[in-house]
Amino acid sequence: MSEQEVLARLPPWLSHWLGYRPNGPPKPLPAYQRWIWSFIAAFCGLCVLQALFNYSVYFITRGVPGIIASYGASAVLIFCAIESPLGQPRALIFGHFLSALVGICITKLFSLIPDEARFNSVRWLAASLSSALAIVVMDATGTTHPPAGATALLPATDDAVWKLSWYFLPVVLLSSTLLLVVALLINNIQRRYPVFWIAPPKPAQILPQTK
Repeated sequence: MSEQEVLARLPPWLSHWLGYRPNGPPKPLPAYQRWIWSFIAAFCGLCVLQALFNYSVYFITRGVPGIIASYGASAVLIFCAIESPLGQPRALIFGHFLSALVGICITKLFSLIPDEARFNSVRWLAASLSSALAIVVMDATGTTHPPAGATALLPATDDAVWKLSWYFLPVVLLSSTLLLVVALLINNIQRRYPVFWIAPPKPAQILPQTK
């Protein structure tokens, strides 16, 4: 059963906000309407993240940054270029998570160097290796999300993120989920998001006409 068939079985009030349209994709909006909705969605999405991490005592006491900078780039894809395969939920969620995991693992391996000063002197190498490996992992898993390349860099380049250690992973997962929720709510008012959840729909096959 395809994604569209699964979504079609859901109540209309729910399937609409998950990107399903029984009559096919909506007509493209005029440019000025796209700009307005992109602005509103990006503003709301980034405000949600910063409000949570900047004002929640739970996250403040754990030293969580006010926002993971790479999500500013994610906002471009999921609130503006909403039809891009690189901005669909699978890429957003797993691209960031896998890249964060790679970044933490690689940087922790480098941190095994006994001399802290020497470790700090090669963190640039850990950052480069993390991002390069994250690119391969995303490509191999079909979760390529360009902003996640920066997520992989952060454990090696940002002291606040490095201090989070493994706690960086749930922070990234929560950030991706919250942005996705905002995208589902606002992008589906006059537009459609996502185009697909797991895999892009297969193009319809045109059978040859018989004479």
